[in-house]
Amino acid sequence: MGDTDRQPRFCSPEIMSYFVAGGVAGATSRTVVSPLERLKIIQQVQPRAAQGQYKGVWSSLVRIWKEEGFKGFMRGNGINCLRIVPYSAVQFTTYEQIKKIFTRHGTSELDTLKRLASGALAGIASVCSTYPLDLVRARLSIATASVHLRNVPPTPAAQIHAAPSCRPMYSKEDLSIIGMTTKIMREEGGVRALYRGLIPTAFGVAPYVGINFAAYEGFRGIITPPGKNTVGRKLACGALAGSISQILTYPFDVLRRKMQVIGMEGAGRLGYKYNGAVDAFLSIIYAEGFRGLYRGLWPNLLKVAPSIAMSFFTYEFVKERLV
Repeated sequence: MGDTDRQPRFCSPEIMSYFVAGGVAGATSRTVVSPLERLKIIQQVQPRAAQGQYKGVWSSLVRIWKEEGFKGFMRGNGINCLRIVPYSAVQFTTYEQIKKIFTRHGTSELDTLKRLASGALAGIASVCSTYPLDLVRARLSIATASVHLRNVPPTPAAQIHAAPSCRPMYSKEDLSIIGMTTKIMREEGGVRALYRGLIPTAFGVAPYVGINFAAYEGFRGIITPPGKNTVGRKLACGALAGSISQILTYPFDVLRRKMQVIGMEGAGRLGYKYNGAVDAFLSIIYAEGFRGLYRGLWPNLLKVAPSIAMSFFTYEFVKERLV
């Protein structure tokens, strides 16, 4: 065989087109909805007893603008794009390749169950490969919000164990990708701390991505039949798929953020001392009821519809021009 025949399959032009198209799709979709993404994270983790909570979508966005300006809308978007490019690239590429395996390279039918399984495996692969960036992004998003952990009166237990400290929660150096990463590793247990919340995240991402892909391809068959393959119809497929998958799996996203907050300065004052994902889940139910599992859902739905629509549309647009 020649050298070309021995070339690894992952270096093929087709696979590279999946990877590049997925990366571009991820960066484009997340930048468009960056303000809503940050607001969602803040609302998910802000304590119920905090002073000056972020309530309502529009009023909260106006507040961020007044307090931080345009930079407030984009806070954490740099690391989000840094994360979402490889995340989306791995996800789309893995999905395309697993579909081929399940259908024996197109010789058998790709049914709904296979689409769900392909998407679930693709979601797990993508989240495991980029999780530390997601955790750091979440920390940066809430570190500069004006609802601070120190605004909450400490619980009696926290008062007993709290050590007096006058230093600020975060220095200027901490509020950067490298600074926050270093701080987490230094103060919370090294590299292992960067993977806090990975298990509930994987459990949430697997069904989310699986439903997302399966719903999108299902809607494509209904909304974009031959001759009616317009841009608007394509965007509608992505918006509907994203909304449905997000509603069904949103509690896992809330649980992920709660787990990621553990270890932040002042988190103990909020009672964020979970002994794992199950304990965190039960604690949320006990303190806030099932409603607590859907905190921040509304801004997230406003974000998800255009984000997923733009992601699928951009992916297909770029892929068609690269293949």
